[in-house]
Parts: sequence; structure tokens; C-alpha cells
Amino acid sequence: MSRTRRPPSPLPQRDGLDAVRVRLPTHGPFTTVRDFLVRRLHRLPAGRVDAMLRDGRFVTRDGPVTPDTPFTPNTLVWFHRDATDEVRVPFELGVVHRDDDLVVLDKPHFLATTPRGSHARETALARARRELHLPGLSPVHRLDRATAGLLLFVTRPELRRPYQTLFSARRVHKEYQAVAPYDAELALPRTVRSRIVKKRGVFAAQEVPGEPDAETHIALLDHRDGLGRYRLLPRTGRTHQLRVHMNSLGVPILGDTLFPEVVETADDDFRRPLQLLATALEFDDPLTGTPRRFETRAELEAWTSYETWAT
Repeated sequence: MSRTRRPPSPLPQRDGLDAVRVRLPTHGPFTTVRDFLVRRLHRLPAGRVDAMLRDGRFVTRDGPVTPDTPFTPNTLVWFHRDATDEVRVPFELGVVHRDDDLVVLDKPHFLATTPRGSHARETALARARRELHLPGLSPVHRLDRATAGLLLFVTRPELRRPYQTLFSARRVHKEYQAVAPYDAELALPRTVRSRIVKKRGVFAAQEVPGEPDAETHIALLDHRDGLGRYRLLPRTGRTHQLRVHMNSLGVPILGDTLFPEVVETADDDFRRPLQLLATALEFDDPLTGTPRRFETRAELEAWTSYETWAT
């Protein structure tokens, strides 16, 4: 069964960001669209919603919403959130590959993949759309904000589904590297399997008893001065999986602010980034069948220059 195509937004992107879309419910105690918006956007004062209505910032396919526009069930409304001051992430995106269909970027540490919470313009998606002049750019998968390395994007939304299916069906070979303490008594290589749960509102994922749903193959590539450089091959993609599994072996990744314990840091603290890097993506292209392999051009600073990373 094919999916119903999402109707296009009547509002253009702003700073690489799509307009927010909300759908009015099928019923409710609302006389006007304004009544619904005040309830739906509860984090905004009612006076701010009224000001946005006066400025014509809420629109439907038929035009701007006014304070008196009657409530009509299932109507779609679009708007742009107010721009907020965001801390500039002082690292650049690297373009590893670009063609008519795909863009592969090296995402730096501290840059979220897609807009969420307080991170909007300072995300890999918004930055790439602006810098590459590709408004249709869309991510196929995600990396944690703390993790650096390869991110795969499609240039047009209609291409997203076949490439996303590769990831969901585990037909993408993913490689990572990490720098962590070296333990001469830790037998490697090995495959770590466990059950990982990430609860809403809790920063760090946890291993819990039960049937394993996370699997990572871990090997030691090199070691010196008490540090090891590890290759991590995830078979699954649970939240924080690589960080959880390295910590479970007693060698937490350098710069990890979640494992073994949560350490809160400010948004403008860019010291000692997590030493975890997505180094390779390999798959058969779902459109052409051509084998594809992309490799990062980035390096883990704690391995190349520990003193610089540690300052």
C-alpha cells in the first residue's frame, strides 16, 4: 500500500527549517482556530498567539488564519516558530560525497542531526540546506548530537523511503571508531549483546534483564599510552548502544557525559567531545543496485593529539 503524500507547505523554508504543521482535531471544545492554537501551543502565552495571528503567521491552504477563522475539523495549519538565540557550533560540516540523489556529510561533534528542542538552525539538516542550497535535503538516518561522522541525506523527499528501508532492514554496514581506556585483560574482539531501554525524560539509556535487542562487535585496533582505539560494528541501532556497550566492558568512551554517570554540560561547552566517530557506510544502492561505500575524512582528536583534546 502506498502512503498518502503529505501536502506541501504553503510557507517557504526559513533558515533551512520547514514550517511546523498541525492538524485540527476531528472534534473539540473549539469555536475558532485561535481557540485550538492557544490550547495546542500551550508553551506560548495566549497574547503571543494573538500577535502571530495579527501578523498572518498561521496559514492554511486557503490563506492566513485570522482571530475569527472558524474551527473546521481536520484542517491543516502551518507556521514558523519564533527564532531563538542558538549557540553557534564552532565546527563545520564536511562534504564527503554529492550527486543528484545523495549527499554524504561528515557531521561534527555537538551538532544535532535534525531540529529538536532548543536546537533548530544549528543542526546538520538546517545548515546543509542553507550551505548547499538544497531545500529538499532530507536525512535518511541520524547520529546523536555528541557523535561525529557520516550522515546520509537524499536530495529530494521522494527518495527518502527506499534508503530509509535499507537502514530499517539492517542492510547497511556501519562502522564506527572510538577512543577509550586500554585494558590489557579485556579479551577482544568480542560481540556484546544485551537489552537496552531508553525511557522518556531520562538522559541515559540502560541495560536491563531480558531478551537481547542490541548487538555490537567490538575489536581493538591499536593502543598506546593507556588508550585504545576501537572498531565498533553495530548489528542493531538502539539509542546510545555503542556507548552503553563500551561502558559495560569497563572502557567508557572518552568524553562521554552519560556513561558511566551523567555529567551536565552547557550548550556552549565544546571541550573534550565524545570520541566516537561514524567512519563508514556501505550498502547496495536501492535505486541502481550499485555497491556504495563512503568513508569519513575526520579523525578522533584524542588519538591524534590527546593533549589538544584534553585542554
